[in-house]
Amino acid sequence: MRLINIGFGSYVAEEKIVSVVSPESAPIKRTISDAREKGILIDASFGRKTKSVIFMDSEHVVLSSLVPEAISLRLEDKT
Repeated sequence: MRLINIGFGSYVAEEKIVSVVSPESAPIKRTISDAREKGILIDASFGRKTKSVIFMDSEHVVLSSLVPEAISLRLEDKT
């Protein structure tokens, strides 16, 4: 199992990530709100501006203050 740093000492398992998206669109904002109500939202942004939303295979939604491109580069790095 490989862990990916999503900022500020927070990590997610690489094989559990379904997608990484920007939080700017209305459907994503709605999804974040729904996840918060269901109790499946994990806020790993530590009070900073949310710049990416990570969808996990467990249906959890993780918020990160890193841009999606940075997380993508970390996923591509195989070291």
